[in-house]
Amino acid sequence: MDWTDRHCRAFHRLLTRRALLYTEMVTTGAVIHGDRARLLGFDASEHPVALQLGGSDAAELATSAVIGEDFGYDEINLNVGCPSDRVKDGRFGACLMAEPELVASCVAAMKQAVRIPVTVKCRIGIDDQDPEVALDRLARAVVAAGADALIVHARKAWLNGLSPKENRDIPPLDYDRVYRLKAAMPDVPIIINGGIPGIDAAKQHLAYVDGVMLGRAAYQDPWRLLAVDAEIFGEAPTHASMKEALAGFEPYIARELARGTRLHAITRHLVGAYHAVPGARAFRRHLAERGVRPDAGIAVLRDAVAMVEERSIAAPTKDLALSCP
Repeated sequence: MDWTDRHCRAFHRLLTRRALLYTEMVTTGAVIHGDRARLLGFDASEHPVALQLGGSDAAELATSAVIGEDFGYDEINLNVGCPSDRVKDGRFGACLMAEPELVASCVAAMKQAVRIPVTVKCRIGIDDQDPEVALDRLARAVVAAGADALIVHARKAWLNGLSPKENRDIPPLDYDRVYRLKAAMPDVPIIINGGIPGIDAAKQHLAYVDGVMLGRAAYQDPWRLLAVDAEIFGEAPTHASMKEALAGFEPYIARELARGTRLHAITRHLVGAYHAVPGARAFRRHLAERGVRPDAGIAVLRDAVAMVEERSIAAPTKDLALSCP
């Protein structure tokens, strides 16, 4: 939430044509009663893209799924894994791990309402639940209700005692539990998530499951996505370098600026583009200082990229060869 907005996804699509992109989690109340154009609008270049919903009322989720399908999304995903207090108080997110029958009824309602795939994202359990029991119970319930795939964050969520940030790191990862779920349900697409640092690690997981979801690694180090098409799908990369991808991003930025979007709303998602590369700090500083100005335009991004080029020529590194111009 607050990360993978439409500007972020448009940027990530330039790094990989094949990866499935997910929206931020949007609540059913916001979808039904809010500014849909702002909340759900996306650029056609983002396909394939999934709409991630938060909610626990079957009728509202079905209505929201139909709205998402009408907007052109390729998949509807129900989030049963977010551990934030705001989510818990609203009776959606990870707290629903305790109510698999309710989640199943929500999935069934959405499946009846739309023609596109409906998937579920969950944890392996919450609080004192036994993951061997909790995950299997939820998985079998939602699959019986028609879920097309299950995305499993391989950690428990401790709703009592840990903050949302702590829940992303402190509960230990248990990838083997997700592997066992896949072995027990061989015909169900199972995607693994949680603490996966990059493409090499993703390839190792693919020996046991059907897919891999990258969250923080994709956002904080987006250059990793440059390798997805070649390493995972065996196709030519979308762009050969971050410099090339950012140049390809310029037409999108120009359109958004013409619509009144501030440059910083877009470039805030680029701060990790040159992570660990000589000149990265100057790149970030330039975007932070110049990109927030009311009159900031594409030249700000071009100048920032040029700073990386100048320094990287003088101090090439292995990381640079992997990820940058």
